[in-house]
Amino acid sequence: MSQHPSLKSSGQIKKKRNVMKRYERIDVLREENRISEDRFFALPKTKPAE
Repeated sequence: MSQHPSLKSSGQIKKKRNVMKRYERIDVLREENRISEDRFFALPKTKPAE
């Protein structure tokens, strides 16, 4: 059975996500030195990576 053409995503630009996963936020905060190594609760807000 073949896949409908509207469901294929090859060659299309990926849409920018507006929400980051928790581990992505922690990585960004560590790069910017905005978080200590032992703090994992009440994380500050970050802008999504582009």
